Amino acid sequence: MPIYAYACSSCGLQKDVLQKMSDAPLAVCPECCKETFAKQLTAAGFQLKGGGYYATDFKNPPKAEPKAEPACAPSCASASSCPVANGAA
Repeated sequence: MPIYAYACSSCGLQKDVLQKMSDAPLAVCPECCKETFAKQLTAAGFQLKGGGYYATDFKNPPKAEPKAEPACAPSCASASSCPVANGAA
């Protein structure tokens, strides 16, 4: 059964109501008892359950990003033992 959002324009009450799709919309506010209770337009919320949803959506493995070369400290780059400056890394 869907959950519908209702709001009263008189007292400002907002309430979510679990109703069948065949039920008539509510009109009387449960708080102030005025006929100003109206269904609100909201985004549909749904949940995917079970297996197979992600297996078909992401068939290709994520692309590996190119490795960045390690940065050297200025004192290391001038030294002869620096592996980056000498092309060893």
